[in-house]
Amino acid sequence: MIPNLTLSARLGRFHLELPKLKEIMLRKKIVVPFFLCTLISMGSLAYAAESTKQLQSIDNVMVIVNDDVITRHELDARLAVVVAQLKKQGTPLPEAAVLEKQILERMIGDLLQLQFAKETGLRIDDAQLDKALLRIAQQNKLPSLAVFRSKIEQEGIDFNKFREEIRSEILTTRLREREVDSKLVISDNEIENYINNQSKQAGKGEELNLAHIMVVVPEQASAEKIQTYRQRAEQALAKLNSGSPFAQVAAGYSDASDALQGGNLGWRASDRLPAMFVDAIQKLHPGELSGILRSPNGFHILKLIERRSKDAPVVITQTHARHILIKTSELVPESEAKNRLSEIKQRIDKGADFAEQAKLYSEDGSAAQGGDLGWLSPGETVPEFEGPMDALKIGQVSGLVQSGFGWHLIQVLERRDTDVSAEQKKMQARNAIRAFRSDDAFQDWQRQLRDRAFVEYRSASK
Repeated sequence: MIPNLTLSARLGRFHLELPKLKEIMLRKKIVVPFFLCTLISMGSLAYAAESTKQLQSIDNVMVIVNDDVITRHELDARLAVVVAQLKKQGTPLPEAAVLEKQILERMIGDLLQLQFAKETGLRIDDAQLDKALLRIAQQNKLPSLAVFRSKIEQEGIDFNKFREEIRSEILTTRLREREVDSKLVISDNEIENYINNQSKQAGKGEELNLAHIMVVVPEQASAEKIQTYRQRAEQALAKLNSGSPFAQVAAGYSDASDALQGGNLGWRASDRLPAMFVDAIQKLHPGELSGILRSPNGFHILKLIERRSKDAPVVITQTHARHILIKTSELVPESEAKNRLSEIKQRIDKGADFAEQAKLYSEDGSAAQGGDLGWLSPGETVPEFEGPMDALKIGQVSGLVQSGFGWHLIQVLERRDTDVSAEQKKMQARNAIRAFRSDDAFQDWQRQLRDRAFVEYRSASK
């Protein structure tokens, strides 16, 4: 809806902003009556006054996000999907206005990430997308993409839109790996301190099934703003204490990525949770809530669903592998990185030594060691790397493998089964630290992305 401004103020705003807005709307194939655009561009008071009602018939722009927009139609479409998802999960729906605001903010965040991916040359081409869709089909025990498409369309879903949503999800995952995860450095001292601290904690042999609500507080928030965010957390806790279902409150109040899944964190080993969480949960019985917890990222509310003893694995399979990495960047688009690695692969196929090629061309820290990554345990590398690596036979060189870091060639040198040891404990500690720091760093990165962006709400309903 158009804000309730005086006619002269309305005209001034349109005269300054509409040419750019019109360009964005046309690019998104939103129909704007030609005569109306012409009249507004002329800045004619009389014509604009007569045309105000007709402007209201346009697919309303809810938010301008840099050089793009989110429309009322797009928001309604996303809301319909989320509502259907919540109903399918059996989650009671939050208040309509609360849910709409949550979804709109998520759409802004998603759009900013996709814009940044495009600006920095990150792409998912159709061939990569089809491979991902085929993996999804196979996971659902469907033999081909054609059968998968038919199944999707039988459920009333537009397959082309579904396909583009999967492309966006892959893009944002790789963006996070490139911009956040690849830049995390975990020292040996951090690992040793973590292991020592965990050994002193009560309940370290437990696994906990948790649900979580998080209200994010921006890094530079004023004291007044922090109080506003605390009040939001207090409202959520009050609703929970009055009997509202946790999943419903999470969907309406939580800023965490799992909010629309009821805030469910699933089973977590206690030594992979922040000490603050473990301490808050120790005295809780299943079904009980923590109070409001304050962390550097914001306010948290936890619900203990269940607890159980943790049985440590006895044996794991480790893989000794090496790789060659060509990174993508603003200066090196994916097509160029892929072509460079393809040339290296051709040389190796013709007999060139893998280690020598890694020393000459790999852009990973392992290059000086001929690309040698040492012994890798499950979960120690990103899934896009680990999956193709696990599929290789000993001595075999992979095809071109893409991850958020760039393009890889992988060769498996050895495999072994090994007992859980001090080395395994260190790996688990490293993964736990990485998980904590990755979430924190990703939230910081998202806030910075939002702070740098131009975001303007064009509707009265925010």
